[in-house]
Amino acid sequence: MADTSADTPRDVDPKSDLTDDVALVTGATRGIGAEIAAELADLGATVYAGARDPDDVTATDQHAVRLDVTDDEEVRAAVDRIEREQGSLDVLVNNAGVFARSGPLHEMDTADFDRTMAVNLRGPVVLTKHALPLLLDGPGGRVVTLSSGLGRFTDGQMDGDYPAYRLSKVGVGGLTAYLHGEYGDRGLIANAVSPGWVRTDMGGDGAPRPPSKGAETPVWLARFAPGSPAGHLWKDRERVSW
Repeated sequence: MADTSADTPRDVDPKSDLTDDVALVTGATRGIGAEIAAELADLGATVYAGARDPDDVTATDQHAVRLDVTDDEEVRAAVDRIEREQGSLDVLVNNAGVFARSGPLHEMDTADFDRTMAVNLRGPVVLTKHALPLLLDGPGGRVVTLSSGLGRFTDGQMDGDYPAYRLSKVGVGGLTAYLHGEYGDRGLIANAVSPGWVRTDMGGDGAPRPPSKGAETPVWLARFAPGSPAGHLWKDRERVSW
């Protein structure tokens, strides 16, 4: 990873390496999630790569863990395994997501809405719920949740279709703000991140950013040391409005 310390906001204190940290990344088999998992491993973290099919995790420096974020039993089992094998969890990256393409709300398929909310919002909520005892057990546990520019609602940007996806990402902002308000004084560092339009199965071939660029800010947030800013939405290492 290139040294970008000159671009770091003055109130941010990123850790130089993660050799003592344990991280769980959801949706880690492809796209941004695979890149995040690989970069965290390169930084020395013990990485658990969440996948619906663990055989899809081929990296030898990662621990494949069966994890469909919509399956409560798999969520519990994944966290229990990390506790049993490592005794700690320092970083949770809620990356798994789906993107239901649709027109405006009156044209939306309700089943698409239910599926999108189950993966994009309920999944991070339930997984974070089960991971919190481990995240709060040590100093500066971090929760990084993938959001989107399509979920930013304070600057008049909520037109243009995709209501299910947009509303799920608005919910991610609420989750992040809640985690900061409820657990920030206990040392939890919860942030959300918009990775931009990235060339993935979700973003399509026409997207201008490679997965490595989409992973850059999530990995940076995963390096935040105790006392770093929290409760914000970030893009390209800068705070942006919800």
